Amino acid sequence: MKMLRSAISYGCSTKIRPLTIFYLVEYGFFALIMAIVVLCTGNVALNPRGVEISSAVFISIMGALSFKEDFKAFLQNGFTRGYIFLSTFCSFFIVSASMALIDTLLGNVLHHFVKYFTFFGMLYGYGHMLTTWLLLTFVYVMFCSIFYLAALVINKVGKTASLLIGVGLSGVILLIAALFRFVFSPELVSRIGSFALNAFGFMNDGTVELVFPILTFTVIGAVFWLGSYALLRHTELK
Repeated sequence: MKMLRSAISYGCSTKIRPLTIFYLVEYGFFALIMAIVVLCTGNVALNPRGVEISSAVFISIMGALSFKEDFKAFLQNGFTRGYIFLSTFCSFFIVSASMALIDTLLGNVLHHFVKYFTFFGMLYGYGHMLTTWLLLTFVYVMFCSIFYLAALVINKVGKTASLLIGVGLSGVILLIAALFRFVFSPELVSRIGSFALNAFGFMNDGTVELVFPILTFTVIGAVFWLGSYALLRHTELK
């Protein structure tokens, strides 16, 4: 357990500096844009709606880039792959929860004072800070899982095979779109669409339930994390 705590502490500590730089740059640009808008229009309302998207992109990149360095450091210090996976998951969960807390608090404060609307605030509303924080946490954890798995795949099969896999996945997406457009009946498409909306919290009666998107992103993230663990067990650095 002491080794696990040390690994989690190391994983979190390596992300403090890039996380600090990210938020300084992001909100520095935010303040600059707001100042320009106020000076040019006299209107303090500002709706770029990109804070959570920027955070998701940043933590995705951090998840992909941190694989080789952390994996190598842990292996050299005698950690098993099980400990490496668990420490990686825990450290990214802590970072995701921290970023979600910052984005939730600042989003609500900015919405109150300058009528700023975040992307998730527009979708799910304001006034539910705890559930919004949980939702953003699991969204960020899901993005971490996707790009961490992508880094593992690239390391395992190489760049050329990874590009072929990417092309194949793009083809699958186009095939699914074609099935919805030309093959499936309108009734089936309507049922699938209704199920998808419900999974993301938009109920048939017009209400919004944040529990369902939290569960949805949790399940999606769990699938990718399990895939990452299965691949990590047989991973060697190249």
